[in-house]
Amino acid sequence: MEHLKKTPLFGEYEKYGGKIIDFAGWALPVEFEGIIKEHNAVRTAAGLFDVSHMGEISVKGKEALKFCQHLITNDASKLEGNQVLYTLMCYEQGGVVDDLLLYRFSQEDFLLVVNASNIEKDYEWIVENSKGFDVSVENLSDSMCQLAIQGPKAEEILQRVTETKLKEIKFFYADRETLIFGKKCLVSRTGYTGEDGFEIYMQPEDLVYLWENLLKEGERDGLKPIGLGARDTLRFEANLPLYGNEISSEITPIEAGLGFFVKLDKEEFIGKESLKKQKEQGVTRKVIGFEMLERGIPRHGYKVFKSEKEIGYVTTGYLSPTLNKNIGLALIETEFTALGEEIEIQIRNKNIKAKTISRKFYIRQK
Repeated sequence: MEHLKKTPLFGEYEKYGGKIIDFAGWALPVEFEGIIKEHNAVRTAAGLFDVSHMGEISVKGKEALKFCQHLITNDASKLEGNQVLYTLMCYEQGGVVDDLLLYRFSQEDFLLVVNASNIEKDYEWIVENSKGFDVSVENLSDSMCQLAIQGPKAEEILQRVTETKLKEIKFFYADRETLIFGKKCLVSRTGYTGEDGFEIYMQPEDLVYLWENLLKEGERDGLKPIGLGARDTLRFEANLPLYGNEISSEITPIEAGLGFFVKLDKEEFIGKESLKKQKEQGVTRKVIGFEMLERGIPRHGYKVFKSEKEIGYVTTGYLSPTLNKNIGLALIETEFTALGEEIEIQIRNKNIKAKTISRKFYIRQK
């Protein structure tokens, strides 16, 4: 673990029973009490995640909006101040550089929140493509930390420790002046679990204090510390993509079923021509949802077959804790993607029956 990057919370994980793994070069907890317990806590009460490994990149300047429009697939021009946008950055051929959240504070001030495994690559990509634009790009990742509080009781718990009226922060909006236990934070109504909740950005020196005090405050409501394992099962059930699984430099947003976040009516953006061509001509493979019809848990990378023909591979697969079913996502040839299509997943060299289903595995009850 010596060579791994660590968040300021690293020394606290052991207190809560954290089991540490190497995640994209970071020493992070995969679980505390157990993945299923933690998963269920978020679905029924609330969970607290240390997501300080995520990257934050600032784009400021007279042409900040114009540059962000060039960089991303979604349309930042329609955002209000303090509104947040889910989007992707693509290569010219349409593959994904990364998926990210873009915060618009003003026409000249944006914050991009990127995946931990891609921070350096993304920063270099953004700087390289900023040439010719009147903007300044700064990697703020080392000077910002982040917690996520997610679940049906998240608002109730957080409201007790802030005077900001959280009900007034709409979904995918942010407030930069929120005081939590007296510490100034940026709070957004966003998350990666399929539940209501907030992502909280603070200075590194405030992270341990906020983590400990939030857990104490929420203890009576069932608030639990949550590791990477449950973070993945939660996002998977909610059909939220993971970079390196459902999207990558080799998998485009159109293939991944994320076409809604690709605004081809925009004047221009990197990758537009390739993605437009894909949309018009159709793709040869797509990410689909599936359910196992026989015993067996699908895992990332397992091969998918149809009548002895290999047609793709599993991008993510689990025994869903909420649905108690073996389900997965897979990238397969388009001709086999109709709902109800019988396919086979190769598990330990044996082909096991499955069928394609809607990717909307879990939808939160409002």
